[in-house]
Amino acid sequence: MPKPVKNNWRISTTAVHAGEDRHKLGDAITTPIAQTSTFVFANTKDIEQYTSKKKFRYEYARYGTPTQKAAELKLTALEGAESVLLFSSGMNALVSTFLALLSSGDHLLITHDIYKKTLQFCQRDLKRFGITNSLVQMGDYRELEKAIRPETKMIFTESPTNPYLFVADLPRLVKIARKHKVLLAIDSTFATPINQRPLEFGVDLVIHSATKYLGGHNDLLAGVVAGAEKLITPIRDFQKTTGGSPEPFTCYLLIRGLKTLALRVAHQNESAFRIARYLSNHRRIQKVFYPGLPNHPQHRIARAQMKGYGGVVSFEVKGGLSDAKRFLNRLKLCFIGPSLGGTETLITHPGIVTYYDMTRSERYKLGITDTLIRMAVGVEDPEDLIADLDQALR
Repeated sequence: MPKPVKNNWRISTTAVHAGEDRHKLGDAITTPIAQTSTFVFANTKDIEQYTSKKKFRYEYARYGTPTQKAAELKLTALEGAESVLLFSSGMNALVSTFLALLSSGDHLLITHDIYKKTLQFCQRDLKRFGITNSLVQMGDYRELEKAIRPETKMIFTESPTNPYLFVADLPRLVKIARKHKVLLAIDSTFATPINQRPLEFGVDLVIHSATKYLGGHNDLLAGVVAGAEKLITPIRDFQKTTGGSPEPFTCYLLIRGLKTLALRVAHQNESAFRIARYLSNHRRIQKVFYPGLPNHPQHRIARAQMKGYGGVVSFEVKGGLSDAKRFLNRLKLCFIGPSLGGTETLITHPGIVTYYDMTRSERYKLGITDTLIRMAVGVEDPEDLIADLDQALR
């Protein structure tokens, strides 16, 4: 199997060049799309060398393609991982990781401020497989350690989280996981490998929705799991059986998006920071949640372990639900939409978009208020985005 090539490149050079052969088919500068379901053998000796593992080759697209491998090797270099596996979506990556590494009777620890579908899968679907879970308050490490049982196999959280952008103390989490001999998995979608590389802190597995910043153009669905080869191997075996592999064209788009990742994230970091400061001084804003602000509860942790604070700003407008809706309806530049990480700025109301099927009381227990807004900053000029926010708030 192709292995990551070691180099001393900095991050932008790595994003552009890592994982791809210098000399490609037809002397193309971009990696070709291997748009095929099947790879043929030259003869029976070719089959025997493949099945005996003496020779690496591709066999069937569900098991991987050259385009997929190029994207995986690029991500391997960006994350500083031993191995990376791509999936058809972020949720597919997460679900496959849980089902491949957890068994009936195992216990999973999760934090409260995580993506709704992740929470639903853990609390509703995993129970059907005999896998129990406990929900602990994000940032309460004493509670988390107390919740560990003899059957606990994994701790899972996001950092920064969705939508309040809480930041996990990675060294502290790693210390707890090592002490109790449990796996630690982090969804690092909001951070990207540009702002945070959890594997360098000792985290076992890093998960991304590549649909967001890694793809970066609001035009693909993909997921990523990165970590040690011994952990990725059972997840890869699970994928070979259950599917969930990304399409070659999706992998091509992901390679394309990764080449500008460092540039986009740097701009989004700067723009989001400016917007967060603007909002924190606005008389119609109740509260702003952004790790770069000194009043954020984990600002010190974020400053210590992140190179940038990310492109998402969450905030609460003053008033009630009708005020929040009126604000959204007056926006002219920002699009109202549920995703993040792309070139276009997306803004959403978690209460009526993501948590629409919950009662107000249920939402509030999770901290999803009537006036909470999440803004995913794109690559537009921040002055134009601030002007749009300003006219809508007026």
